[in-house]
Amino acid sequence: MGPVGSRRGLAAAAIALVQISFLVFPISAQQSNGTSRVVPAEGYCSMYGICAQRSDGKVLNCANATKAVKPDTLFSTRIQSLCPTITGDVCCTVDQFDTLHQQVQQAVPFLVGCPACLRNFLNLFCEMSCSPNQSLFINVTSVKQINNTMTVDGIDYYVTTNYGEELYSSCKDVKFGTLNTRAMDFLGGGAKTYKDWLAFLGRQAKPNEPGSPYFITFRSDFSDSSGVKPLNSTIYSCGDPSLGCSCGDCPSSSVCTGSLLPQLNTETSCSVKMGSLKAKCLDFSLVVVYLALLCAVLLWGLFYRTRGRTGFSSQAKPSNDSEDKSLSNKNGKSPHNSIQVSEAASSAVAPAHPSIIQTYMSSFFRKHGIFVASHPLLVLCVSLLVPILLCIGLIRFKVETRPEKLWVSSGSRAADEKNYFDNHLAPFYRIEQLVLATSASGESEAPTIVNDNNIKLLFDIQKKIDDLRANYSGSTVSLADICLKPLGTDCATQSVLQYFQLDPKKYDDSGIEHAKFCFQHYTSEETCLSTFQSPIDPSTILGGFPGNDFTAASAFVITYPVNNKVETTGQENGKAVAWERAFINLVKEEILPMVSAQNLTLSFSSESSIQDELNRESTADAITIVISYIVMFAYISFTLGDRPSRWLSLFVSSKVLLGFSGVVLVMLSVLGSMGFFSAIGVKSTLIIMEVIPFLVLAVGVDNMCILVHAVKRQPDQLVLEERISDALVEVGPSITLASLAEVLAFAVTLAVLMDFLLQVTAFVALIVLDFRRAKDGRIDCVPCARIASSMAAGDGVDQQKLHLLARYMKDIHGPILGYRAVKFIVITVFVGFAFASIALSTRLQPGLEQQIVLPRNSYLQGYFDDIAKYMKVGPPLYFVVKDFNYSSASEHTNQICSINQCNSNSLLNEIARQSLSPETSYIAKPAASWLDDFLIWMSPEAFGCCRKFVNGSYCPPDDQPPCCQLDQDSGSCSTSGTCNNCTTCFLHSDLHNGRPSTTQFKDKLPWFLDALPSSDCSKGGKGAYSTSLDLNGYESGIIQASAFRTYHTPLNKQSDFVNSMRAARDFSSKMSEDLQCTVFVVCFIVTSSLWASAIILIVLAMIVLDLMGVMAILGIQLNAISIVNLVMSIGIAVEFCVHITHAFMIGTGDRETRSRQALSTMGASVFSGITLTKLVGVVVLRFAKSQVFVVYYFQMYLALVLIGFLHGLIFLPVVLSLCGPPPKSMKPIEQSQPHSASTEQT
Repeated sequence: MGPVGSRRGLAAAAIALVQISFLVFPISAQQSNGTSRVVPAEGYCSMYGICAQRSDGKVLNCANATKAVKPDTLFSTRIQSLCPTITGDVCCTVDQFDTLHQQVQQAVPFLVGCPACLRNFLNLFCEMSCSPNQSLFINVTSVKQINNTMTVDGIDYYVTTNYGEELYSSCKDVKFGTLNTRAMDFLGGGAKTYKDWLAFLGRQAKPNEPGSPYFITFRSDFSDSSGVKPLNSTIYSCGDPSLGCSCGDCPSSSVCTGSLLPQLNTETSCSVKMGSLKAKCLDFSLVVVYLALLCAVLLWGLFYRTRGRTGFSSQAKPSNDSEDKSLSNKNGKSPHNSIQVSEAASSAVAPAHPSIIQTYMSSFFRKHGIFVASHPLLVLCVSLLVPILLCIGLIRFKVETRPEKLWVSSGSRAADEKNYFDNHLAPFYRIEQLVLATSASGESEAPTIVNDNNIKLLFDIQKKIDDLRANYSGSTVSLADICLKPLGTDCATQSVLQYFQLDPKKYDDSGIEHAKFCFQHYTSEETCLSTFQSPIDPSTILGGFPGNDFTAASAFVITYPVNNKVETTGQENGKAVAWERAFINLVKEEILPMVSAQNLTLSFSSESSIQDELNRESTADAITIVISYIVMFAYISFTLGDRPSRWLSLFVSSKVLLGFSGVVLVMLSVLGSMGFFSAIGVKSTLIIMEVIPFLVLAVGVDNMCILVHAVKRQPDQLVLEERISDALVEVGPSITLASLAEVLAFAVTLAVLMDFLLQVTAFVALIVLDFRRAKDGRIDCVPCARIASSMAAGDGVDQQKLHLLARYMKDIHGPILGYRAVKFIVITVFVGFAFASIALSTRLQPGLEQQIVLPRNSYLQGYFDDIAKYMKVGPPLYFVVKDFNYSSASEHTNQICSINQCNSNSLLNEIARQSLSPETSYIAKPAASWLDDFLIWMSPEAFGCCRKFVNGSYCPPDDQPPCCQLDQDSGSCSTSGTCNNCTTCFLHSDLHNGRPSTTQFKDKLPWFLDALPSSDCSKGGKGAYSTSLDLNGYESGIIQASAFRTYHTPLNKQSDFVNSMRAARDFSSKMSEDLQCTVFVVCFIVTSSLWASAIILIVLAMIVLDLMGVMAILGIQLNAISIVNLVMSIGIAVEFCVHITHAFMIGTGDRETRSRQALSTMGASVFSGITLTKLVGVVVLRFAKSQVFVVYYFQMYLALVLIGFLHGLIFLPVVLSLCGPPPKSMKPIEQSQPHSASTEQT
């Protein structure tokens, strides 16, 4: 929306400058029969003197052809001060010149920043008013008799085409920073050519409207015999060194040929053509590298085959005896027998001794397992004590619902800059908005919304909103109590109704045609000004119009700016929030039916809408989340239990209570983590409360399944203590590695870390208690009841039999992967998809659609769609300068400003230059500069602005009280004479190179910020710049913070937003690189194998790349949520790799044998405990109401689970069988432990 900080008369002043210039030139010309042509001659006038006034007080020139008059010395000096090109005789009286001088002061503030334009503009009217050769180029074409006097009613003003073009060229780019626009929008009605500008200047104003009192027709066509000599006086180029303009006002100047800031270039992608096919260079390079790798693999296979090295074939069908013996240690009857392999197989890869870390971890887990199994209740109580104590912190639990806190990191650059802006300047106003639109029928375009019925509907809506009252702490709140009031009286409502000053009576008088007129003349017609005396840009209140055809608009956009405050306690904006919620209810219950009855659509929003809808979203999927947890719990209970041969034994062998206890431990770790952060003052979010328990549960369930399955794999002949310790030695290191990776990858490190500690302490103790319960024949969930031993007997052998999934891994999955052709296909497919994912990842689109974080049925869904469809202006953009040194000794002023004498590469000049290429810079307009306007306001040329009384106090312009008396009925201001003795603040001699001294700057800045803009001085800073500076301590010569406002182009796509904030991508890529290095270090420390760590890292990289490729295929954007998911995917993906790799390393035999052993022992656990556990929980999220759950949690995590499963159970075993690391012998550890199974068995 357009700037609403403009002051009363800001536009009126701009308009008046143009208009005034015309009224000021009254000249008389003697006519025959009232309309006869005066013969052109040098030294003669066409108009001379003031003969009468119009009914609105505008003076009229006398139609009086006379010889030019010689002025006296004083009058000649005065003329020279304003019109240096007029010398000798003149065709104007003192009264005419005084009127000219008085009225051109309105144009000066607009143009004084570009002296060349100002001089040319003044010369145009100086020549028209006072030139001694006036009759040569001025012809009175129409006269009107007033009080028996013939007055001018129309003239022809002859100028050459070259004069007109150069005049327009010198002024067309001059800025009017207060409203982020060009001065031509005010002085020329937005003219695009010199003819349009001159036509605008020459139009005759209606009574009580600004403009010329008579027609001025600028002409360049004439006959040589007419004697006409068109005006062709000197035109100063805006790049003239003597009258040079700034680069912002004159981009064509020779000193402004290039920007010191790099332009945003449209990237041109490299491509390769092969006949009719065209491919990107990256895609082509990836294909070439991929084919080269395939050829290398084929040649390597052929080379070894020709040499008789049948590595593939010998590994394709390893000895069944070896397999069976290798599994006997896990599932057989003899606990003392080590795995036996053939001599050839054992010599293929020599086992390496374990590292110190592995030795220590194995020793620790063995002792830890024996201790827990011996004292389960003690361990359970002690381990639960810490998280229970941490839960006490939940008494300080608070939920963060502010959108800027949810989606922006508190320590980010964006957050720091916003905090600085809010605390030093002022927070951006709150926005309440309505969008009414017509609907297209069939394939036809939507009809225009600008008609009588719809305008009347807007008045009805406006009345309801004005009458709306909200309750806040026992008091009523209306829009007038909270709205933004630039002038302190009227709300800055942005609506088409402002063209009628929100008054239905004015609409009844003028009708719809007045609105259409204002669409084209909003900057130049006083009757089009808003109630807060600012012009209303139709592009901010209309939508769906082609080009600049505002009458064809298909949407009204009504905006209510509301004052905003910096929140510290959360109650500072309480009144505004209360009114906003009442506003939303009013729209839903009353306004929406009114609009629908007119066959229009309505979308709406308030500043608090997103926060309220996020709160609603957080509870909308509660049932879905609960069902997801229940499904995961049911699956845990199912997969942890045994498959007894007798159905009665099911009551004993089931693990429902164990699974429920595990879930409780997970939730306890989450609550303990939340309690800790609540205790230290960190707020939580409702979305985190839903997602984090799910993620931690998924991680915790994996460890539960792996631990229980590991204990079950231990021989029954061992006592329970040894079964527990052996299981921990087997899977403890891999669980530790996976948990550490997740701790590093997840943002919820404390919850994951606490969950891991509870798993290896409390849950292991629960396993001990549950196995004791099963041994005693006690019923699951009802341990006080017991089934007769005879009814539960017979399952001991069954427990040692491999389950269906384990048999599949041993007998089918492993052997299939052992075939040479299968290995080649696996390598080809997985590497190929990794290369394809690299190409696809470059097509990922950055951004986060706002609709996706809201419920599907939110009213904001339609609002965001309409804003993207109809809004023609982008969000505001502020450039904040810190510690601006305004002292005369500093160069800061010229390094920032953009008027004459400023540096060509100053900040504001660069912004203006960037706005000339909005398609790449995304900057739509030059910046509104308080500094430029202040320097112009102080300038002696702007003699109607900075003025002082004789006593040195501030003197306002002549059209403001007390200099004039305001007529309450007519609204006009008549001169009171109070300010007749006011003088300009400074003479040229008081300034140094046109710049104020430090003292002058310091003394007059408060005057400027308190000065109201008006017709006589449009540069007053009150309202427009009231919140643009932080004046705390400015007396020292330093302004801590000052803002320069401009606007983005419409940012309708997420890529538009991201392209204006490119740094986000650099940050995310760096974070990903750092994280992968960290995971590699952890893998290396725990595994003590550079070889294994490299393999794990490569597989992790492929999983993440494949996930990014799937994101590109599914159209998932790259943003904060997806980047966090990618980071977390590294931690989750470790689980699919590390358990298989660890089992491979502790096995014995050649690579193929150990690969199949790893699949046999850990493959089933990875599939049932990791893959299926996550899968059943993720699938339920498909039915969530929030798109953010469906897209970023269902789709991404489903893809992660499937990709991780495929890499962990297919690709990784193949890679390990081909080039896996040597085994780590565990004999020294096992030999050091006593085995008492034989003595304790009965």
